[in-house]
Amino acid sequence: MSVLVVDIGSSSVRAILFDEQAQPMPGAEVQQHYQFDHSLDGAVTVDPSVLQSLVEACITQLLGRVESASVAAVGVSTFVGNLMGVDESGRPVTPVMTYADARSSASVDELRQQVDEAQTIQETGCRIHAAYNTVKLYWYQQTYPDSFRHVAHWMDFASFLYLQWFGQTRTSHSAASWSGLLDRRELRWHQTWLDVLRLEASDLTPLGEFHEALTGLRAPYVAQWPSLAEVPFYLAVGDGAAATVGSGAFDQHHAALTVGSTSAIRTIIQQGLPPVPDGLWGYRVTAQHHLIGGATTEGGTVFAWAKAVLSITDADVSALEASEPDGHGLTVLPLFAGERSPGWRGQASATIHGIRPSTTKGDMLQALLESVALRLAEVADALLQPDVTVMASGGALAASVVWAQMMADSLARPLFVVGGETSARGVAILLLSHLHGSSWSDFPPKIVDELQPHPPAVEKYQHARERQRNLYRRLYL
Repeated sequence: MSVLVVDIGSSSVRAILFDEQAQPMPGAEVQQHYQFDHSLDGAVTVDPSVLQSLVEACITQLLGRVESASVAAVGVSTFVGNLMGVDESGRPVTPVMTYADARSSASVDELRQQVDEAQTIQETGCRIHAAYNTVKLYWYQQTYPDSFRHVAHWMDFASFLYLQWFGQTRTSHSAASWSGLLDRRELRWHQTWLDVLRLEASDLTPLGEFHEALTGLRAPYVAQWPSLAEVPFYLAVGDGAAATVGSGAFDQHHAALTVGSTSAIRTIIQQGLPPVPDGLWGYRVTAQHHLIGGATTEGGTVFAWAKAVLSITDADVSALEASEPDGHGLTVLPLFAGERSPGWRGQASATIHGIRPSTTKGDMLQALLESVALRLAEVADALLQPDVTVMASGGALAASVVWAQMMADSLARPLFVVGGETSARGVAILLLSHLHGSSWSDFPPKIVDELQPHPPAVEKYQHARERQRNLYRRLYL
């Protein structure tokens, strides 16, 4: 028996088969790369029809490779904080507006005058910020009133896929919790926000739990994927929730550090309704599992910028191994795409302070990478108790042991580096544990490295964090 996982990331789509131990099956993976569309006004979108075609191509290609495999269930991990509108026939009226779309930033202050933000943070787990659909919906309504009136239903991209495949759709509490519109106390759409946005609950996607699967593909897809015709498709979960499970951070004694294009630190809390700490957020994995943490806009994108703009070579990267921690005289705020946790200043921008004639591109690369680690340390201090074990994963960390060591030194905590891709594996664990009635802990992660913090570097990075805080205060407080 196998389970099929579709992983819709922010730069690629993958379809992967996992075995009963939640391990990827050899040769059973298909990947398609793509990019969001960027424009000068801050739009970061993707054409839903193009992305739908990529997803469906991945599934078709994978099934063509493994025709004899018995697929027991299909699950989906998706980038979240995305929004699109469809008409009564389910056709797209808008592009998919992603979490990085900053056009609605100017609406934040106006919305803050209409609700009690401190109260709504605790009720929804989310700030008033352009990353969330509350702000996007308000901005779109004000900016494109005619188009807004043509939208029959607002939904996330994964819900749009299910609507095409089954003629009906639902969104999981996990995916919905990233929208800013979910009442985390009662697991329904938040009434105050509905009132402010002049929407009804019926204008949004019906809510459901992850395991409330849809079955019975529509005719065109039965012909395309006959082996999946009656296979249950479990509701899509947020990629951050999936990655936390996939990294082995199953409870509040563990945390997941993920560094991909962006970065996040998250922990799962099962009992009660945990408060949302200042500067952080509260999402869901399932109805019983809260996901508390913080995410930053900075991560692998900072390294990519350095490579492109500074013409960083492999030799420059290798030279980092011999670099003295914080030995460059630079202070960096790596806020290239604005700020999420902990300050949530969407209009913030990146700053490199202290450049002198002696500054090299290697110095700048080191300072940029260290600055990401220092920002994550701020999130970790707001979230984690001293005895929490940190499980680290993500393509950016896997590509650089030096950067991973910077993280351990900045956080002043050991890092247990998890091998493999965690988002898709997390969905596989959710599927298999539900199918078999087993525990998530029955699927432990593979630890490929353990990094201990180096005391001299820890001390230097503490001073660097204070300089970074002071620069932030001068610019934004």
